[in-house]
Amino acid sequence: MNTRPAPPTWRSLLFVPVTRADFVAKAHTRGADAIQLDLEDAVAPGEKQAAREALPAAVAEIAGHGVDVVVRVNRPWRLLLRDLEAAVLPGVKALALPKVPHAQHITACAEIVAELEAERGLEPGGIGFIGMVETAEGLLNAREIAAAHPRVVALTLGAEDYATDLGIVPEPDLLHSAKQQLIVAARAAGVLPYGLLGTVAHYADADAFAQTVENSRRLGFVGSSAIHPSQVPILNAGFTPPADQVSHAERLIAAYEQAKSQGLGAIEFEGSMIDEPVAERARKLLERARR
Repeated sequence: MNTRPAPPTWRSLLFVPVTRADFVAKAHTRGADAIQLDLEDAVAPGEKQAAREALPAAVAEIAGHGVDVVVRVNRPWRLLLRDLEAAVLPGVKALALPKVPHAQHITACAEIVAELEAERGLEPGGIGFIGMVETAEGLLNAREIAAAHPRVVALTLGAEDYATDLGIVPEPDLLHSAKQQLIVAARAAGVLPYGLLGTVAHYADADAFAQTVENSRRLGFVGSSAIHPSQVPILNAGFTPPADQVSHAERLIAAYEQAKSQGLGAIEFEGSMIDEPVAERARKLLERARR
């Protein structure tokens, strides 16, 4: 059954290594919209099986506090198959699939997850996918990846791996084009673009990180992963529509709707000309604020 999960409302997705029980116990207190339990980069090769075994209790702990849970799995197929068996659990909202090269990878994972949901009595199609584009091949196929299956709810570009694949460093000016291409691909497929214009690895300078978040929001991203709890409040604030913009949008919509009722299609509003595309942008901002 190819039902699409509800679109997420996450501004911040905090990575937590599932093998760190102390981190898991505190995860719900960090203020993140979702906790991303990691089976991939934060877990040493020799600890992968222990991480899988720890997953059910970690998911139950975090979901029990009302916080959404995402699980990032591994990419090599032998590891990925074991991870999917372990991660299709009650309380898991989505799986983050790293290094997705093409749409066929998504559809293969979707078939496996559907079988596991049916076996375990879970809602069909209830677990979404975050497609992680991390290679040149993946970026060229981003539109097809985003549209590959209704389970895909979001797309993101992994700056570190992508830069490594291209032989560059993950600096904002070198990543701008790729990030914008990913946003276009996600929006064209009707899914959400997650990420930052730069890399999430730079968190020591809070002011600089806040500016990165602001630039990323202006580019079109709606949220991002976090690797440190200090990033969470900055992401939540940066990806929340500011109060002055919400107020402006409310006034704009009211003025525009009144003008339309009088047969006008474009009007002057607070020093600018507005028409339907401007009004629609305001409506979307209000919807984001409401959610």
